[in-house]
Amino acid sequence: QEQLVDSGGGSVQAGGSLTLSCAASERLYTGSSMAWFRQGPGKEREFVAGIRWGDGKIYYHDSVKNRFTISRDDGNNRVYLRMNNLKPEDAASYYCAARFARWWTGSYSAAEFDYWGQGTQVTVPS
Repeated sequence: QEQLVDSGGGSVQAGGSLTLSCAASERLYTGSSMAWFRQGPGKEREFVAGIRWGDGKIYYHDSVKNRFTISRDDGNNRVYLRMNNLKPEDAASYYCAARFARWWTGSYSAAEFDYWGQGTQVTVPS
């Protein structure tokens, strides 16, 4: 069964750092573009960062460029999101997502992704 399991969330003071982890089933991991999305209370789910399957191109939302880093660990079928200099506006539930066996154009739309983790909560008290 294909699945994604998110972890690593928590509460951190503004300016601090967290690393989120997404564990994927092997088949899903090796055949997918992987991304992180987030959703705050009363807000739509928004794209944060993604790595494209095939050429490894990386995309970031402008609001997280130079603060967040997405990476893949091929030995462990995991995708990470390193978040530095966290701000109160980064507080949200973060979700790992996979687009399996189809080319991803780099679109930020959540509808482009087929599989989702359960989410992990990030809190940044102001």
